[in-house]
Amino acid sequence: MRKLQHLFAATTLAALASLVAFAQAPAGQAPAGGQGRAAGPGRGGPAGPASFFITSVGKGDGANYGGLAGADAYCAQMAQAGGIATPEGRQWRAYLSATAASGQPSVNARDRIGAGPWFNARGALVANNVADLHGDVQRDRNQINKTNALTEKQTPVNGVGDTPNQHDIITGSDSLGRAVAGTTDTTCGNYTSNAETGSAMLGHHDRTGGGNSSWNSAHASRGCSQPNLVSTGGAGLLYCFAAN
Repeated sequence: MRKLQHLFAATTLAALASLVAFAQAPAGQAPAGGQGRAAGPGRGGPAGPASFFITSVGKGDGANYGGLAGADAYCAQMAQAGGIATPEGRQWRAYLSATAASGQPSVNARDRIGAGPWFNARGALVANNVADLHGDVQRDRNQINKTNALTEKQTPVNGVGDTPNQHDIITGSDSLGRAVAGTTDTTCGNYTSNAETGSAMLGHHDRTGGGNSSWNSAHASRGCSQPNLVSTGGAGLLYCFAAN
């Protein structure tokens, strides 16, 4: 009888310890020994479904993605390859602005990506809304940096100090996420050119280098071909957002 009492007491203590461990586990993270992928929410917020990533590789044809539609399709393709489910009611969009051409008006990247919020492939908050993403009210409200701007594979992208440096991300945008004004080519022919000429506006995902730490409008590329993009410090990568 005494043995049964000791066994019952030990079982009860173990169950209580499990409940305490579960209660103390951070949101989105299983307690030790449990199942599930840890989620790292940003700014103390809850983890969310993946809705932002940087493509782990470019298409390999320089800045030629077949236009905005082709770039969007590439984002969807990479999300699928990385096992990222498209959040319900959303669709993948490349963060790209386009200039007016062939009778069509300009397109702003900020207007293509939905209202937010957006989370990276590990569930960390990247930005709550379009205003925070672009610093409309307060600068640096987003969490796009080398730590949080992950690929669809949940891996970081090479930045300054890494070999090779690939921190140049194609955006074709100014710092507010709009098409760049003027007549200079800043979109490589609206993402249809892989020529040695032309250029595309680039951002630095690691917020480092070149005297401009903008995540979406650091400097222009030296041309539109794959070698041009590589020589500038990139690989033809894209920011991808799930637009709602």
